[in-house]
Amino acid sequence: MSAQWQAEPDDELAVMSTAHLDAVMAVESAAYDFPWTRGNFIDSLAAGNFARVRFAPGGALLGYFVAMAGVDEMHLLNITVEPAAQGRGHARVLIDALVALCRRQQVATLWLEVRASNARARSMYEHLGFARVGVRKGYYPASFGRREDAIVMSLKFGAAVGPQGANDALG
Repeated sequence: MSAQWQAEPDDELAVMSTAHLDAVMAVESAAYDFPWTRGNFIDSLAAGNFARVRFAPGGALLGYFVAMAGVDEMHLLNITVEPAAQGRGHARVLIDALVALCRRQQVATLWLEVRASNARARSMYEHLGFARVGVRKGYYPASFGRREDAIVMSLKFGAAVGPQGANDALG
């Protein structure tokens, strides 16, 4: 199986602004036991992080991402799909848009953390060519005051063709 990276999927997304935050917070709260706060989103927007939203034709928010650029890299900070809309390819559209953004920014590596317990997301990332590169012990808050490990994953980009291995078998 090989990844088929869309050229420019940004036409399906809008730049996130503070005007979107009520809808974003509703999705964030529905999706997570330990959601980002409104302040986290405001700080990310104020810092100039890349943030995009995806809406259904009727105007309902389907999902969003926030990513922070660094020297030759991008770090995915948050990607969320409305729980009722999960499993329908919306996360893939968001990731495709982020990959296109990485290409335009000429980054070498896209990084992310994912909860160790989130097998569905880990599987999707692996299918898209992300490699597991480490573990952050106790990274996420968990129930009853505990902490959960994060799996650190990365996607390396080739010179000008997109993700390395995009035309190779993924695994």
